[in-house]
Amino acid sequence: MTESQGDLAGLSRFIFRAPSWYSSITFALLIAAVTGVAAFDSNYWLEDAWQGVFYIGLPTAIASVVTPQVDRWLGGQLTPNRASLLALFCELITVIVLMFAGVVALLTRLGQEFVLEALLVALASIFAFRLLVIIAVSRQSLPVASISASVQTVAAAVLLFVYSGTMRYVEFGGGPIARSFLYRPNHAPARIQQLGYFEPGKFALLAAMCLLYAGAVWLFLVVIDRPWKRTLGVSVLDFIRGFIGHIADGTDELEDFFEELGTEAMVPVTVLSFRRPVTDGGDEQGGEEKARFVLPMIHPGPMGEIGGGNLPVRVAEQADGLAFPPHATAGHDFNLVTEREVDTICETANDAFEKLEYSTEATVGHTLSEGDATLTGQAFGDSAFLVNTFSPGFADDVEYAVGLSAISEARSDGFDDVMLADAHNCNNGLEGDDLGHVVPGSPRSFDLIYGAGELAEVLRDADRDRLELGVAWDETQWEPRDGIGPLGIRVAVTDVAGHRTAYVLVDGNNMDPGLRDRIVDELTAREDPSQVDLAEVMTTDTHIVNTVEAENQVGQAIDHDDLLALIADLTERAIADLEPVEVGMASETAEVTVFGNDRTETLASTANAVISLGGALAGAFILAVFTVSILLFFLT
Repeated sequence: MTESQGDLAGLSRFIFRAPSWYSSITFALLIAAVTGVAAFDSNYWLEDAWQGVFYIGLPTAIASVVTPQVDRWLGGQLTPNRASLLALFCELITVIVLMFAGVVALLTRLGQEFVLEALLVALASIFAFRLLVIIAVSRQSLPVASISASVQTVAAAVLLFVYSGTMRYVEFGGGPIARSFLYRPNHAPARIQQLGYFEPGKFALLAAMCLLYAGAVWLFLVVIDRPWKRTLGVSVLDFIRGFIGHIADGTDELEDFFEELGTEAMVPVTVLSFRRPVTDGGDEQGGEEKARFVLPMIHPGPMGEIGGGNLPVRVAEQADGLAFPPHATAGHDFNLVTEREVDTICETANDAFEKLEYSTEATVGHTLSEGDATLTGQAFGDSAFLVNTFSPGFADDVEYAVGLSAISEARSDGFDDVMLADAHNCNNGLEGDDLGHVVPGSPRSFDLIYGAGELAEVLRDADRDRLELGVAWDETQWEPRDGIGPLGIRVAVTDVAGHRTAYVLVDGNNMDPGLRDRIVDELTAREDPSQVDLAEVMTTDTHIVNTVEAENQVGQAIDHDDLLALIADLTERAIADLEPVEVGMASETAEVTVFGNDRTETLASTANAVISLGGALAGAFILAVFTVSILLFFLT
C-alpha cells in the first residue's frame, strides 16, 4: 500500500450507519427545544422549548418526511434515513449561523437586521448543501434535484411568511379565514417580532440567493468532476453516491462504482485440506475434515465489507474443518470489486476441494533466509506449503506477479501444487511514500523468488514420515476496533517424526514491528515438553478492522503480553489435539473482476487530489457567493 492508497483507505474512518429516521427527527426536535430555551424569552422555559420545536424543529421534521417522498416521486434514491440525517445537519447549520449572528448583533451596532440577513443566508446555504447531496445520491439533473432540495428552505420560509406578518404587504382577497391562518405575527415569539415585518422583497432576495447558490453548486460539480472523467472515465458523483449509500444505509452502491473501474483477471485458488484417515473399521470420524487452508490470490479489500473486505470470513464459512485463510501474494490492484465475486472464489475453492488426492506423509518443517525474505514450509505429498515474511523489516503487500513467479520457481522443483502465503506480519503503519510494497524488479522480489526455489529444493530432497495435526481456535475477547476480526486466532501444529511446526493465523491486518519475532521466539524457546521446533505467524489482512482507521494493526490497540499468552495457550491446546491425518492439495483458476493494474493507485491519487482541491475550491466558492450575497443586501 502506498501513501496515497493509505490516504484513500483512511476514508474508512468515516464509515458509519445512519441512524433511523425517527431517531434523527427526535434528536432534531431536542436540539430545537434547547435552542428555543436559549433564544426565546417568554415567562416559562417550557414555552420557549415549544417555540423552538415549532419554529426551528418543524421545518426539519417536514423536510425529513417530505423530501424522500418527493425525491422518490421524481425518480431519486433518497431514503428516509438519509433524508432525516441531512435535514438534521441542515438544522445544525441554521442554528449555528443564527447563534453567530446573534452574538455579532449584540456586540456591534448591526442590530436585528443583520440577524435577518444571516437567516436568509442560512436558508439559502442549506438549500445549496441539500442540492449537492441530493444530486450526488439520486443523480438527478440540477432543476429536478432543486425541487426536493428546497423542501426545508420552503418550509422555513412559509413559517416566516405567516409569523412575521408579510401578508400585510400583499393584497389578498381570501377573507378573514385566510388571514387567520396566513397573518399571525401576534402569535410569534418576541425574538421573531423584533426582526420586524418581512417584506415580500426579502423572499425575492432569498429566491435570488438560492439561484445563485444553485449555480455555484453546478459549477463546483463540473470543475471537481473533470479529473475523474479524464483519468478514470467515471463521475465523482458515482463515488460520492456510493460512499454515502454505504455509510448511511450499508448499500452496495459503492461496489457498482468499483465495478465500472474493474477488469477481468484469472487468479489461482489453492486448497490444502487435512482429514482424519479413512479406515475399514467403521470409524465414524474417518474421512472427516480437520482443517482447511484456502488461499485465493486476491487481496481482501478495499475497506470494511466492500468488495472482498470480508473474504476471510466468507472462505472460512465454506470449510467443514477449522478454516485457515492466510493472506495471498497480491496487492490492492487485486481487490475484488464486489462482494458477489467472493461467491466465485468460494465456488472455485469447492471445485479444488473436490479434486483432492490425499497422502499420509510429509516432511518436517524447514526454514531458510534469502536476503530480506524468510520462508518457512513443509512438503505434503507431492505439494508444498510455503509462508514468507520480511520481518524484522517492514513490508506490506507482495505484488501478484512477484508471488506468481515465486510459485512457478517452487513448482519447477517437481511439486504439483504450491501454496505460497504472505505472512503479512511486520509493518510500521502508513508512514512514508513507500510502505514496503514488494513490486516486480525490486531486490525483495528476487529474495522471495529465489528463496521459494531454494526452500522447494530442500523440501523435495527431505525425508518424509507420517503426519499428525492438531488445531485450536479462540474467537478472542477483542473486536475489530482492537485490530482483531471475527475469526480470532487460529493455530495449527504439525508433527512429523517428533518435529513440530506451528502455524499461527491472526484475523487482522499486519502487525506491529517486533511482535511477530516475540511470538516466534516464545513458542520455540520454551523448555517444557509442549514446545514447538518451528513457528510462523500470519495475518489474514482482513479489512473489516479498517472501518476504524486506515491502520489498525495487530498489537496497535491490544497488550502484546495478553496476545502472546493467548497464542501460547492455543499452541498447547493444538499440541494436545495432535492425531494422524491425511493431507491433500489442489488448485483451480477463478475468473473474477478486480480493480486492475494501477487502477487502485490512479483512483487513490485522483481521490486524494480531488479531496485536497475540493476543500480549497469549496472555500473559494463559499467566499465568492457570500461576497455576492453581501452585495445583494446592499443593493436591495
